[in-house]
Amino acid sequence: MSQGDQNIDEPVVIEEKGSVRLTVLNRPRQLNVISPEVVLKLAEYLELWEKDNQTKLILIKGAGRAFSAGGDLKVFYHGQESKDSCLEVVYRMYWLCYHIHTYKKTQVSLVNGISMGGGASLMVPMKFSVVTEKTVFATPEASFGFHTDCGFSYIHSHLPGHLGEFLALTGARLNGKELVAIGMATHFVPSGKLMDLEAQLVSLDSGDVDVVRSTIEEFSEKVNIDKDSILNKQSVINECFSKESVKQIIQAFEAEASKEGNEWITPVIKGLKRSSPTGLKIVLRSIREGRKQTLSDCLKKEFRLTVNILRKTISPDMYEGIRALTIDKDNSPKWNPATLDEVDDEKINSVLKPFEDDIELQIPETEENRWGGKYETSGYASVRG
Repeated sequence: MSQGDQNIDEPVVIEEKGSVRLTVLNRPRQLNVISPEVVLKLAEYLELWEKDNQTKLILIKGAGRAFSAGGDLKVFYHGQESKDSCLEVVYRMYWLCYHIHTYKKTQVSLVNGISMGGGASLMVPMKFSVVTEKTVFATPEASFGFHTDCGFSYIHSHLPGHLGEFLALTGARLNGKELVAIGMATHFVPSGKLMDLEAQLVSLDSGDVDVVRSTIEEFSEKVNIDKDSILNKQSVINECFSKESVKQIIQAFEAEASKEGNEWITPVIKGLKRSSPTGLKIVLRSIREGRKQTLSDCLKKEFRLTVNILRKTISPDMYEGIRALTIDKDNSPKWNPATLDEVDDEKINSVLKPFEDDIELQIPETEENRWGGKYETSGYASVRG
């Protein structure tokens, strides 16, 4: 069965080719942002395929010049006046993240363009993640008052040194070669070879990990990062981003910027100072906690943060950030509180505490509850009504 060209208006296009399942994120004009419909469809098919003996290999790619630019921010903005209107899709997205990390069949992401935020959660955890010279990765959530979500408080906290804090706080971009160098992607393949690789993987009609790996390696190249790569600034990053607070990090970074050869720091500091003070403090706390947490613990924590941010528990910054970025596009957000000193650390503590209304994210503990069963019987059903 093939649903490709017949469903050009579908946000996700599915093609079945023998035992291979090709998933195409299909909103190229919107940079394949992850809408509620995308979340539901991906969850539905991944569950189906994991249980299907005829399915051996899953491929996922994006249409156009993006893999996925992340979550559909306008959905959250327009749903802000309806209490908890977005919680169902948020819950499902975190479930989806968990199952991608723990998926039992071989998955390959083919990433030939933008892969940011939640969109990158469909890339990094895959058994094989193939990137190209056109790949651009970032986690820019702090810049618009959100937090590093979809499992990235776990992923970033396990990067070398304090690179995770740097990426999460600054939203700095990495290219395909850099992603391979730090282990966030498995293979670098020139974009001109990507279609041939896809065709070869389909023709394998196999999900054998060694066979898939050797096939990708036939097309891949060894990576050498550029001398100006941010990965070559690790000593400065470790020195500054190991500081206890966001304020101390910025002060240390400013001190380094005055030294010869550190001109690259100045625009990064400007970006930090434009970001939401509340978002920055939440992100730093989340990444630091992630070092001591399991994947499940990180997802539960991130879910709490997301719900509290949606509810404006301590700040309306996310909605203001989305307004400035995607609605009015004036790029002039008015943060509340406006400075780091005004952000109450006790309030940061409060958004990390377990909920009292029984909507905690329920990570499955048994095989029979791996997919829908636990979701349907969890406390979250009380919120869905």
